[in-house]
Amino acid sequence: MGVKLEGLTTEMRNTATANLDQLSVIDVLRLMNAEDKKVAFAVEEQLKPIATAVEIIVAGLKQGGRLFYFGAGTSGRLGVLDASECPPTFGTNPAMIQGIIAGGRRALTEAIEGAEDSTSAGVEAVNHVGVTIQDVVVGIAASGRTPYVKGVLERAKAIGASTVLVSCNNESEINELADVAINVVVGPEVVTGSTRLKAGTAQKMVLNMLTTAAMIGLGKVYENLMINVQSTNYKLKERVKRIVMEATGVNYEEAERVSEAANGDARLAILMQMTGIPAQEAEALLHDADGNIREAMRIQAVRATATGK
Repeated sequence: MGVKLEGLTTEMRNTATANLDQLSVIDVLRLMNAEDKKVAFAVEEQLKPIATAVEIIVAGLKQGGRLFYFGAGTSGRLGVLDASECPPTFGTNPAMIQGIIAGGRRALTEAIEGAEDSTSAGVEAVNHVGVTIQDVVVGIAASGRTPYVKGVLERAKAIGASTVLVSCNNESEINELADVAINVVVGPEVVTGSTRLKAGTAQKMVLNMLTTAAMIGLGKVYENLMINVQSTNYKLKERVKRIVMEATGVNYEEAERVSEAANGDARLAILMQMTGIPAQEAEALLHDADGNIREAMRIQAVRATATGK
C-alpha cells in the first residue's frame, strides 16, 4: 500500500501520554478518560456522511438487500458484534445484517494479525457471502489502508453494491473505493498504535448509529421503544409488557393480557390495544404496513373512515 504507517494519525505518538509508564493508576485512568472524551466530538464532525450512509442502508434494505460489515482485528469484531445484536434488538432476520471478520470465526477470540494483509482474501470473502448489487457493504478499517478491506471494497464496487468506509484517518487510502467515506479522526492513541482504544470506541459509536438509525427508518422503533424486541426469555417478556404499557398507557394486567394475545409480539399488542382490532386482523394490517406501526394505524384509520366504523 502507498501510505507509510508512520504517516497515519492512528500510528502517531500521543505527546500527552509520553510518560505513561511512570504515572499512578489513577493518573493513567484520568488521561485515558480525557482522551476518550474527544471521541464523541470527532464522531460529531462526521454526522453528514453517517447520515448519507444510513439513507443508503435504508434504501438497500427496503429493496430486499442486506448490510454487510467487513473488517480485520478489532474492526472486524466490532462489525460482528453490531450485526449479532440486531436480531434480538430489532427482530431482524440474521441474514439481513452480517458481520464478516478476516480470518474467520477463530479471529473473534484469537489475534490473527496476518489475516488483514491479504487483498485477495477480502475479494474471496465478498464472493463467499454472495454480495449482490442490492446489498450495502461497509468496510471498517481504523487505518483506512487495510489490504483485506481494500479487497472487499474493490470487489463490492465491481459487483455494483453500495460501499461505505469507516476509518479513523482523514486521508484514508481507500476512500476512493467507497460511495461514502466516514473518517472519524480521534487522534493518536494513549498507547501508540493501539486502535482498540479511541479508534475502536469511535467505530462502535458509528456502527451503533448506522444500524439504529436504519432500523428506525424501517419502522422497527415506535416513539423510542424497541417494539421488535424478541421475547425469548423472562426478562424480555417483561420488557414487552413494559413497552406495551409505555406505548398505550394501560396497566400491567392489561399489558400482560394483550401481550399474551399477541404471542409476545410488542408491535402486534400495541396495534391491537390502540385500534381495538383482534390479533389476526392486526397481524394482516402490520403485514400491509411492512411492520410499521404508525403506517398500520394510518391504514386502519383510512379503512375505518371509508367503512364508516
